[in-house]
Amino acid sequence: MNFPKDLISITDLNREQINEVLNLAKELKVDRYNDQKPLKGKTLGLFTTKPSLRTRLSFETGIFELGGNSLFIRNDEIGLGSRESFADIGRVLSRYLSAFIVRSHDHLGLIELAKFASIPIINALTDQEHPCQILADLLTLKENFGELKKLKLTYIGDGNNVCASLMLASAILGLEFMAITPASYEPSKNIVNQACHLAKLYESSAPIITNEPSEATKADVLYTDTWLSMGQESSKEKIVKDFQNYQINSKLLNSQKIPVLHCLPAHKGEEISEETFEENSKLIFEQAENRLHAQKALLVKLIGYTNS
Repeated sequence: MNFPKDLISITDLNREQINEVLNLAKELKVDRYNDQKPLKGKTLGLFTTKPSLRTRLSFETGIFELGGNSLFIRNDEIGLGSRESFADIGRVLSRYLSAFIVRSHDHLGLIELAKFASIPIINALTDQEHPCQILADLLTLKENFGELKKLKLTYIGDGNNVCASLMLASAILGLEFMAITPASYEPSKNIVNQACHLAKLYESSAPIITNEPSEATKADVLYTDTWLSMGQESSKEKIVKDFQNYQINSKLLNSQKIPVLHCLPAHKGEEISEETFEENSKLIFEQAENRLHAQKALLVKLIGYTNS
C-alpha cells in the first residue's frame, strides 16, 4: 500500500495504513535483532526544541537497528523558521537526508517545512498533535486487548496534543473514545469536529467530551498525561487546583481495576497516584518501549525500503 510522504497528523494515515504500521511493528518487535537493514546507507535527521527522553532514544535506537545513521541537530544550529526560512531549510535538508524528524512547538511551521521538503517530515511532537506516541499506544492496546474496534478508551486530563491524536485515531479505527477534562481544558473544537467527521467516514462512534470524572469507571482502558505541558510551570498552582478531582486513583475508580496507560513523564501524586501508577507500571513501560517498535515500522513504511 502506498503511504503518504509525511506524518504530520495521525490523520495522514488511513485505517489500513495504521494497521499496516502496527502489524509491521509487531513483526519488528518479535524479530528485533534480525539481519535485515532496510535503512542501510540512509541518514536521518532528528531535530528538537523541547527536552525528551523517549523521543530521542527511541528514534536513534530504531534508526541504528534498521541499519541507518542518525544526526541529532540542535535548534541553535538550524534556527527552524528564524535563521532561515522553512522553504530554504526544507530544500537543503532534502539534499542531505532521507527523512527529518521534528519535536517542536510549531505545528504550522512543520506543515510549511513539509511543503518544501521532498523527503519525509515526521512529527515527533508539536503543540497540536503527537502521532508517533499514538502509534505506540495503539500497538500497546492491540497487544494487550486484541480487537481495537469498540474498545472503550477514556482519556482523563488536559485536552492536549496527546488527547487530540488519540481522539482522531480512535475515530479512524473505531474505538469508543471519551475525553474527561475540567471545564476550559477541553480539546480544541476543531479537533473534535474533525474527529466527528472521521467517525462518520469510518462508521465509528463520535467522541464524547465531558467534565465529569465519575465517567472514568465506564472505560475498558484509561489514559492520562501530565497536567502541565512544558512552559506552563508558572501556572502550576492554578492548574493543580483546577485538576484536583481528575487524578486517577482508587477513589476515582471506585476500587475497580481498570488498566491505565500513561505516555510519560509521570508526575505521581498529580494526574495519577503513585499506587495506581505502580499497579499499571508493566503496561506503562511496555507502552514506552513500543515507541521504538512503532517508529521503526513507520520509518520503513515512509522511506519505503523494506524487505517485507
